[in-house]
Amino acid sequence: MNLRNRLCGYTLAAAMSLGTTASFALAQGKEGPQHVVTVDELKQQSARPAETRAENEASVRHLLSSEIGHKALQSANVDYERVDNAIGQLNDAELAKLADRSRLAESDFAAGFISAKTLAYIILAVVVIVVIVVLV
Repeated sequence: MNLRNRLCGYTLAAAMSLGTTASFALAQGKEGPQHVVTVDELKQQSARPAETRAENEASVRHLLSSEIGHKALQSANVDYERVDNAIGQLNDAELAKLADRSRLAESDFAAGFISAKTLAYIILAVVVIVVIVVLV
């Protein structure tokens, strides 16, 4: 009788352990793994620096390609193509600073805070900074 009770106890313990393990496995299989960040969010975050750099380059190029920008480049005897190539060689921090300055200069000029002559000087300063940074 004692052997029979032990055998029933072992069988019952094994069945309960198997049932518990199976229920945990089924529960995990239905929900799937929970990630903190989704794959789409990772793709968006990895594309952000490239988008920001492209926006900054466009901002500086827009200022230099304006009519006043072309006049300032001609007065300094600097080729636009050379400056345009140099913009692509700037690092992200330098490009961000120049983009902020060019956006500020354009908005100030549009608002009437600065004259065309002052804007031309600012453009020349941007060109000089670009050329110096690329040469160093």
